[in-house]
Amino acid sequence: MIARVVTELSLDRGFDYLVPPELESVIRIGSAVTVPFGKTLREGVVLDLPASSSYPASKLKYIAGLCTTRADIPEKLIELGQWIAEYYCCSQEHAIRTLLPAAVRSGKLKHKTRKLFTIADSAAAEKLIVESADKSSLRARALILRELRSAGTMSIDSLKNIPNFSSSSLNTLLKNKIISAEEEIVRADIFGDAVIMPSKPLPPTPDQKKALKLFDDMLDGYTDSKIMLLHGVTNSGKTEVYLQCIAKVLEQGKSAIVLVPEISLTPQTLRRFRSRFGDDLSVLHSRLSERERFDEWNRINEGKVRIAIGARSALFAPFRNLGLIVVDEEHESTYKQSESPRYMARDVAVMRGKFENACVILGSATPSAESMYNAKNGKFLLARMDSQANDNAAPVMRMVDLRLENPEDGNPLFSKPLIEAVRERIARGEQSILFLNLRGYARVMVCKECSYEAWCPECSVHYTYSKSRQTLSCHLCGNVIPAPESCPQCSSPTVRFDGAGTEKIESIARAVFKGARIARMDSDLMRSASDYEAVLEKFRRGDLDILIGTQMIAKGLHFPNVTLVGVLMADLGLSSPDFRASERTFQLITQVAGRAGRGELRGEVYLQTRKPENETLMHAMNLDFAAFSTYDLEFRELFRYPPFTRLIAVWFKGSNEEEVAACAADFTEQLRPYAHEKIRLAGPGAAPIARIKGKFRYLLTIRGEGLKVIRQALKVLAFHRKYPGDIEISIDVDPQSLM
Repeated sequence: MIARVVTELSLDRGFDYLVPPELESVIRIGSAVTVPFGKTLREGVVLDLPASSSYPASKLKYIAGLCTTRADIPEKLIELGQWIAEYYCCSQEHAIRTLLPAAVRSGKLKHKTRKLFTIADSAAAEKLIVESADKSSLRARALILRELRSAGTMSIDSLKNIPNFSSSSLNTLLKNKIISAEEEIVRADIFGDAVIMPSKPLPPTPDQKKALKLFDDMLDGYTDSKIMLLHGVTNSGKTEVYLQCIAKVLEQGKSAIVLVPEISLTPQTLRRFRSRFGDDLSVLHSRLSERERFDEWNRINEGKVRIAIGARSALFAPFRNLGLIVVDEEHESTYKQSESPRYMARDVAVMRGKFENACVILGSATPSAESMYNAKNGKFLLARMDSQANDNAAPVMRMVDLRLENPEDGNPLFSKPLIEAVRERIARGEQSILFLNLRGYARVMVCKECSYEAWCPECSVHYTYSKSRQTLSCHLCGNVIPAPESCPQCSSPTVRFDGAGTEKIESIARAVFKGARIARMDSDLMRSASDYEAVLEKFRRGDLDILIGTQMIAKGLHFPNVTLVGVLMADLGLSSPDFRASERTFQLITQVAGRAGRGELRGEVYLQTRKPENETLMHAMNLDFAAFSTYDLEFRELFRYPPFTRLIAVWFKGSNEEEVAACAADFTEQLRPYAHEKIRLAGPGAAPIARIKGKFRYLLTIRGEGLKVIRQALKVLAFHRKYPGDIEISIDVDPQSLM
């Protein structure tokens, strides 16, 4: 018997070993093993059990044994990991590592246990209790037995609370087998003392009924595809569809995974799912402690729970009977992993569903161009939910042309109509959201005398000014310096801070709306999930009139008393040199507009812009996703952007720009022979952000069809050749950003 094993040596290949006879019955794909490698022993994972090896048996070594410090990986996940390695151009070792949380992979953590004591011999216990009335030497033991008889099972900590408890008495009872002790695994409690009220399935709306019927057909195998794109407007009840679909899967004895795009959305999602399914679920995301991640992963691995909820990493929950994967807000770019392997969780979810014959639901009010294209081509099934679940009307959309506003009459960041609308809400006891997808107080520090601008010395971006902290900071490398009181170049005191972020919006709002209760939410302030929850709870209780924030407040929040949303710079993202700029702008506006009017009162949305004639903004004004999707797909088809072609970005980074440029050019020339008439290489050239963290960046893009041979060549060129200096080469398949 032969096993192909991959270790963590980053050699991007498996090695064949013989399986000792005593292990033949237990070795399987995914087993963690110890193998001889050179003169050492290495830990590895079995990738395959091939019928034969290209090497003669006499040349093969035997597996040394099973690895007791590492967990096995389900076979279907191993298959998924090998697909990730091939498609996303990373080593097999990197892909396999991704399948396990570091807390599990390292083997350093062990289960925490405690002893539980119970009466083993009831007759002997009763006899001792009776005899203790006349024998004082037995009274300490009798006290223990009385407590155990009443409680049934007790831990050592509970027993120690018994008056006059004696460890020797406990040990005597154990020795005489009157009581027994068993080890119990103690897991971290991620739910705490939160009280969740149970809920029952809601009667489905007509749109929900259609979606649920389509899911039933998928589940029962009556459809050609098992992937559903659930395109539902905000507040149409997509989450209720998820809940009822999961219930159907659980009835069949299977498990479910629910992905949310951001950790900040996990707490509210968790509340809804716990209210429906109790504690039959686990949470996996990066803000858990190592111990919590270890315990949650093992709860899933041991079959103790059937639902996993979380961000990207939850996709690899070790279920062995997976029935459904839900990807909520499937269009979000946060599903893209920024480090190797640079996988897109939405697409990997589709592949995991394929490998495990599980259903996949991709939900969004503004689906990605790729998903809409797949739905139109029949690869995905399409379920539409065009009406809000409570029959609310869509919010009233109003466009404000900032070119017609007179800054002398008020602050240029707040138009007169928006100021009046917010004041009306405050007077009526309603709530408002002000949205700007830029944090900080100002974007640029400029000297009026010599035109000096404050740039980060490590990155090709301006410093962002924070007034409250009196600092200049770079949002790319994290560098922070004190904000100078005069120009560092000419010493002139006439420095000004141009541009605006959420901190400045908050400052202006407090001046314009005096006495209003205002809070701000952005990543400068929200350092933890508890910070996020604290502000949302105040808003939920009605203790705030205005909530100001970035995209973290644009999605997933349900506050019935919010009747006004102001998008302060609606055209902000349209100037980005990225083919996804229009899509992201439309999605953000639609998502944040969906926060208004979720209760009994109709919502109102103000879009402030200097480009009211822009086609993307006009479609957003009409909340017309179908028209925008047609416009966006036509644009992409014309210029051969995804989804009409595949796209790969190759990044070259290094501290010496000449070396980086030369390496990128040489790399490209070596790659050209693998291209054909349907593949276009663009570049290499300096990236739009030419320098980050002191490293110069060059970019090569590859667009076309039939990229399998190119991907194989990229892996060889990037990982199996040496380059001068500190040059790093990274490959991003299906990139979400080309900045």
